[in-house]
Amino acid sequence: MTVTEIDATAARVAARRKTAANIGRRVRVVLLPILTACLVFALWEFVVDHYQISNALLPAPSAVASRVVAVLPFLLKQAVPTTVETIAGFAIATVLGIALAVVISASQFVREAIYPNIVFFQLIPKIALAPLFIVWLGIDSPSRVTFAVFICFFPVVVATLTGLGSVDRDLLRLCRAVGASRWKVYTDVRFPVAIPHIFAGLKIAITFAMIGVIVGEFITAQAGLGYMILFAASQADMTLIFASITLLCVIGLALYAVIVVAEGLVLRRYGD
Repeated sequence: MTVTEIDATAARVAARRKTAANIGRRVRVVLLPILTACLVFALWEFVVDHYQISNALLPAPSAVASRVVAVLPFLLKQAVPTTVETIAGFAIATVLGIALAVVISASQFVREAIYPNIVFFQLIPKIALAPLFIVWLGIDSPSRVTFAVFICFFPVVVATLTGLGSVDRDLLRLCRAVGASRWKVYTDVRFPVAIPHIFAGLKIAITFAMIGVIVGEFITAQAGLGYMILFAASQADMTLIFASITLLCVIGLALYAVIVVAEGLVLRRYGD
């Protein structure tokens, strides 16, 4: 066997090992959370059954699953306004947050004037301000969407600013040396580098958006999963509370998964 053939064989073996390692890693990423969740549910079921805990205090996972199946059509109907308002708040916060981050990163004067105020508003407890949005915007959907935007806006701004500011300074000097316009620098250099940071902020923002909508539904709504949780609590119906929370978790995971898929597509587009 020649040296070339030995090198080719070693390369194939290394490639197979790398492929197997990647497959193993992906399997672990999927299976480990599932197995952990199954273990937690099994332990939960055992504790409730062993100590004979009442459903009025803590329903078992099997009881929650049965209730979900029984009321799923009704819960899905209630999930529509919650999901729509969450997506709307997230979308508005994404556009405004990225746009503001671009403006702040482009001007030191704007950064010094605006960014400290953004941080100041972030330090204010958001829940304390929820009634103000109700007073200003009423009890309908606009108040909940606006509150969701207010909650999830900050992570988008900070993550985008971090990404736009993480570009290698030598690369920026090279762009200026070759006469690249500011817009060209943003589209071809800054944004591709900032993509992982932006999506990190979006992953946080989508969860915050749902929290904002649910808080709004606790206060004013006559429909939605947040309203169902509050209604079930008033009736001491713990299985319905957990059934509503279960559907909220499923919706949240689905929205999070959409962002993860979008991140992969965008990174693939930019050759990451």
